[in-house]
Amino acid sequence: MSRPNAEQPAPRWGTAGEPVSQQRFHLRVRVGGVNAGPAAVVIAEASGLSKSRVKDAMAKGAVRLRRGGSRLLRRATFPLRSGDVVDLYYDPRILAAEAPLAQPVADEGDYSVWCKPPGLLTQGTHYGDHCSLVRQVEKRLGPRRGVHLVHRLDREAAGLIVLAHTRAAAAALSELFQNRAVTKRYHVQVLGEPADAGAIDTPLDGQSACTRFEVLYRQPGRALLVVTLYSGRKHQIRRHLAGIGHPVLGDPVYGQGNKHPDGLQLVASQLAFPDPFTGASRRYALNEPERGCASSLA
Repeated sequence: MSRPNAEQPAPRWGTAGEPVSQQRFHLRVRVGGVNAGPAAVVIAEASGLSKSRVKDAMAKGAVRLRRGGSRLLRRATFPLRSGDVVDLYYDPRILAAEAPLAQPVADEGDYSVWCKPPGLLTQGTHYGDHCSLVRQVEKRLGPRRGVHLVHRLDREAAGLIVLAHTRAAAAALSELFQNRAVTKRYHVQVLGEPADAGAIDTPLDGQSACTRFEVLYRQPGRALLVVTLYSGRKHQIRRHLAGIGHPVLGDPVYGQGNKHPDGLQLVASQLAFPDPFTGASRRYALNEPERGCASSLA
């Protein structure tokens, strides 16, 4: 077996005597020679990690293969050959993390709807995808059904997400979102006592953004809102509500220091749209939206 050429080689020991298995690093391996061998063996030799740690990182989506494109490499015995380039994104804290499980809401064949609990990423990162909704659904539905993301929820948020299972469904659903043909409603607890109803039309990131809200009930110093989005900018609800002095309870970024024992109090409680293939009206809603995915489903 030819020895792989590792760019930015990972040391077996850090400057403070820390084992490489406890360090975060990115390692790129350029494979030389013919039939360089099983991926886990090549990566272990280049990184200084044990084969078991490499296999774990591969299974959790932290290794990518560049061979006529870029894709995740999960199979430890995959035969690498000369000219292959492999990227290992290693972070022991991320690989050791566990995430709550999403709950299925409806399976419509070409697409399905899921309830994402707080703390679960919608999509993984280079350093792993095992704590993501997309990977959970891939494992649950099996390799014969693709999983395509068409919209997102913040990791801290809970609620409904639709996933496509064919490229045609992904394109059709994405068009519905882009054309604002999807009604998105959220139940949000905020700090303070806002007006009974209102609209926030403040642009975000140089683009138009509209958020409308109604108060469901009030408590001293806080209120529960039903929020409807008419655009989909990053952190739109959180930024808009913080901008009018009523940040979402438990918001770690825009919350002005307020905390909640259950974290961010923002739940995507309803999705409604015309089925892109049949035209039938589809509506998915949580029975008890304040409880997020812990609630029963309508």
